Amino acid sequence: MTIEVVAYNIDSAFRAQEGGADRIELCDSPGDGGNTPSYGVVEALRPHITMDIFAMVRPRGGDFLYSSYEYHAMKRDILAFQKLSVDGVVFGILNPDGTIDKKRCKTLIALARPLKVTIHRAFDMTRDPFEALEDCIEVGFDRILTSGQKAKAFEAIDLIAELVKRANGRISIMPGSGVNESNVVELVSKTGVKEIHFSASAMKDSEMEFQNKSIAGLGSEPGAEYKLRTVNVQMIKNIRALVG
Repeated sequence: MTIEVVAYNIDSAFRAQEGGADRIELCDSPGDGGNTPSYGVVEALRPHITMDIFAMVRPRGGDFLYSSYEYHAMKRDILAFQKLSVDGVVFGILNPDGTIDKKRCKTLIALARPLKVTIHRAFDMTRDPFEALEDCIEVGFDRILTSGQKAKAFEAIDLIAELVKRANGRISIMPGSGVNESNVVELVSKTGVKEIHFSASAMKDSEMEFQNKSIAGLGSEPGAEYKLRTVNVQMIKNIRALVG
């Protein structure tokens, strides 16, 4: 079983490696669900991370309908990540009607090669998952990260299982969102997936000795300035023990 863990910062990446993850999806902006990480972060990590690094290529939060300027930014980010020797990139672009933007996705995939390419949960925003499945295969994606078009993957076991069946080895289906120790065994056994994706997210206290408690607003909620996002190492180990 391949385990991919979301890493929103440098500390999370090292902790994911400590926990025994096979791969990280490296992102920024957890409040947006993950955006493009900085060049500097990737450069700082690459010499010290032995597992695969897949970098998110998403210029902003919100929908997956991008302007020509945003599309240009995605191209430039892919080229930059290639120079940094990441192992893969993660992106997705949709048309206004909720279909996969096959032309733009195909162009980005060609630009990214020989890196591996995953379509992220833009897939979950499409109008028809089976139509989108065939489109993703046609343009050349290697895998689909999906919650089965539900908020949590466990709520969409039947659809994920059907996607695995219809894919028939042509593309990997990787469930993500809400995957944890309590549901991963059933999720894997009922769908037949060979890869799983989860955040193992945790928060830790800042090591700042002086803390200005009168400041609020630098983070997403009061006190967030002195809470740091990280990864739960033990959760990764627990899930590894459950699914192999």
